[in-house]
Amino acid sequence: MKHLFIILVLCIVTFQLHAQTNRVDSIIANLEDANGKNVLVAAHRGDWRNYPENSIAAINSAIAMGADIIEIDIQQTKDGQLVLMHDETISRTTNGKGMVKDYTLDSLKKLFLKNGLDRVTPHKIPTLEEAMLAAKGKAMVNLDKCYAYMNEAYDVLDKTGTVNHAIFKGYYHIAAAKAKEDCNLLPGKIFYMAMVKLDNDSAAVIIGNFQQQIKPVAFELSFKQDTVQILHTLDKIKQRGSRVWMNALWASLNGGHDDDKAVDENNIADSWQWLLDHGANIIQTDRPRELLDYLRKNKLHQ
Repeated sequence: MKHLFIILVLCIVTFQLHAQTNRVDSIIANLEDANGKNVLVAAHRGDWRNYPENSIAAINSAIAMGADIIEIDIQQTKDGQLVLMHDETISRTTNGKGMVKDYTLDSLKKLFLKNGLDRVTPHKIPTLEEAMLAAKGKAMVNLDKCYAYMNEAYDVLDKTGTVNHAIFKGYYHIAAAKAKEDCNLLPGKIFYMAMVKLDNDSAAVIIGNFQQQIKPVAFELSFKQDTVQILHTLDKIKQRGSRVWMNALWASLNGGHDDDKAVDENNIADSWQWLLDHGANIIQTDRPRELLDYLRKNKLHQ
C-alpha cells in the first residue's frame, strides 16, 4: 500500500511538471505565431493592485489569473546582483531610502516592500533569480530596464534554465544595428522586443530596420495621438513575423485607449477593443484579471 501511495504521488508531481512545461511551451508557440488570434496578456509589474509591485507574490498572483507574460523591472546592487525594482531608488517602494546601486543584496534583503497604499508589508525585494524560478514553467517574463545588464541577466536565465522564458527589450533610442550587435554578444538565442514611438515621423523606417536586421519577436508600440497614419498599417508588422504589443496602462501610451477607460468608465469599445481592432495581439495591462475575462469571453485567450 505504501508503495502504491508513493507511485501515486510521483505520478501527480510528474503530471504537474508536465502541465507547467506545456503552459510555457504554449505561450512561446503563441508568441512566435505573429499572426496568431490568441491575444497574450502581460501583467505590468505583476498583480500590483493586490500585492507590492515587482514582488514574488505579485508575480504568483498574476500567473494564477492566467497572465502569459509578467513584466518586471531590473536594477543592479552595489555587489552586482540583479533585483526587481522599478525606480533607481528604493524610497517609493520600500521602508528604506537611497539608491539601489548603493546597497548590497544582503542589506536590501533586510528591507520590506510597500503596497499601493504606502503601507509596509512582510514582502521582501526579490532577486531576478528568485523571480525566474517563481515563473519557471508557468509564464514568460518581460525584462524592463534591463538592457544595461543583458549579460548578467542572461547568466541568471542560463543558471535557472529560463532563457526561453524571457523577453529582452531595449530603449526607444536603441537602433537596430546596436541591438543586433548586443544580442549577438550573448551565448545563446534570446527573444528580443523593439520599442518604437509611433508619433515619431521615422517610426516606419525604424520598424523596417529592426525587422530586416534583428527580426524582433514583437514591437512595443506607444503613441500619444491615435491619429497617426501608421496605426492603419500595423498588420504589415505581423505579416513580417513580429507580434504587436500595445500598452493599456495609461493614456499617454495609447492615445487615450487605456485600462481606466475600460474598467472605471466601462468603455471597453474605446479601450481594449480599440487596441485589438488596430492590431494589438499582446496587451500590457494594470488590470490583468478584467482583461483576461474580456478576452476569454470573446474567445481571444486560451
